[in-house]
Amino acid sequence: MPEERRARSDRKAANNAGGWGNGRATGEEVVFSGDGGPELKGFLARPNFSAASGAGRNGIVLSHGFPGAGHRAGSPSSGFPELAVRLAAETGAVVVTFDFRGTGLSDGEFSLGGWQADLGAAIATLRSVPGIERTWLVGFAAGGTLSICAAGEDLSIAGVAAFSPLADFAERGGETRRSSAQARAAADAARTRGYPPEPGTWARDVKEVRPSLLVANIPPRPLLIVHGAGDDVVPITDARELADAADASSELRILAGAGHGLVHDPRAIALLLGWFDRHLGSVA
Repeated sequence: MPEERRARSDRKAANNAGGWGNGRATGEEVVFSGDGGPELKGFLARPNFSAASGAGRNGIVLSHGFPGAGHRAGSPSSGFPELAVRLAAETGAVVVTFDFRGTGLSDGEFSLGGWQADLGAAIATLRSVPGIERTWLVGFAAGGTLSICAAGEDLSIAGVAAFSPLADFAERGGETRRSSAQARAAADAARTRGYPPEPGTWARDVKEVRPSLLVANIPPRPLLIVHGAGDDVVPITDARELADAADASSELRILAGAGHGLVHDPRAIALLLGWFDRHLGSVA
């Protein structure tokens, strides 16, 4: 598929140029899977120094969102290895990012429940790195939403930064939410003819993933929510709903003029680095 070939070409070019890295951090490709799950392709970045502040004991799982409209098994994680290296360099943390099942270079087919399992497998992979004591989650769009859910269920997660997250995947008030339609588009990008064999299973996953309820379990752990004022995919009211549910533990930032793709907005990344600076201590 074109998107898969493009992802492989991008990574090959980086490797030929001397590997991923910026002098203060380097990275390498990793492969992992959960119990009985598909093989997932990922990327692990490490800082090239020992952080005296103790930031080196921290690990970050970085997650992407749904493929863009019209993509078949697309590569929504484009640019995430570079961000992983930058986070490792500027925070001193070990960072893991990956392609969810059914996207990019990973095997399998899309399902929301499957993506939840994939995030769990990525967390386990990060925690297997020697020296990691605290795990932080950073996610964009659907990846941010699932990160909120994971932290709501796993009280050992240290904190979450979510960009353009959804308050719920399911439809409300009889109206079709754009985010739910986007998830359907991802499911339609199946690599296997006739998938899913039981569409009802996919629909149940959407109804059972309830970030608006799980986010209340995150306090008093830190939570950063960043949303674009011009987001035409996820309503800004979702960000406010999540922040309100998390009460005083949350930090909500609205970016004027920004849309849905915040991973490419330097202001969003600056907010993320500032948030980590306050909670981890700068080691750059």
